[in-house]
Amino acid sequence: MAKIICVLGNKGGTGKTTLSHMLCQGLGLLGHRAACILTDVSREPLSPNGRRYITADARNADALTKVIDKLRSLDDWIGVVDGAGNRTDMDRKLYALADIVLLPFRDSHEDIRTVVRDLDMFPRAYAVPAQWPGNPWQRDAADRNVARLMGDFRHRILKPVVALSSSKLLLQKQVPEQMPSPLNRGCRALAREVLDVMEIDVDHDEDEGDADAPEMAVPAGRLPAAEIPLRLHRAG
Repeated sequence: MAKIICVLGNKGGTGKTTLSHMLCQGLGLLGHRAACILTDVSREPLSPNGRRYITADARNADALTKVIDKLRSLDDWIGVVDGAGNRTDMDRKLYALADIVLLPFRDSHEDIRTVVRDLDMFPRAYAVPAQWPGNPWQRDAADRNVARLMGDFRHRILKPVVALSSSKLLLQKQVPEQMPSPLNRGCRALAREVLDVMEIDVDHDEDEGDADAPEMAVPAGRLPAAEIPLRLHRAG
């Protein structure tokens, strides 16, 4: 049975979509079959062509049910549901079907206040510091804010995902043939940590080579047609 990860949060602009695609990219690089499931009606579906994961359009309730039901019938797949802001009722529904929930938040008091509320609401959720500053001084200040304001939830905070300008490449309708190495490293690190939390076996050999390194188990580009279940990217 496939596992379902939901990337949620009541506040908009926290990086849910970027994190969802980074996680799927990392899962693909680690050899896992993954589907990035769009539920935000304000966004347009992205092509699966050239990606290491498939995309599924589930912007209405019927389409979401079909996609989740199909994934649940499959072995060794991981579905990553890209949520949207200001949808508390929808977040509750997605939480109910998820194996794990991720709550991205940025370095701001408003984001932190909101994610604390969401952590209270969703006991099986983990907070993810997203688009985190890479500058050492800014990073130190951001980490101090988290320690001061979120100390009660320290056991449910994952490692920060540092801001990478190259992450916007994953949100293009058509992705480049080759992704920058720093982006792939960040995606793999995120995927490894989430898999660890879910107690799914992870190969911890630190292969930090480029995406097209010959030893990678997953071929560059999209999954073969035979491995795409019922063309999920056309669901709904």
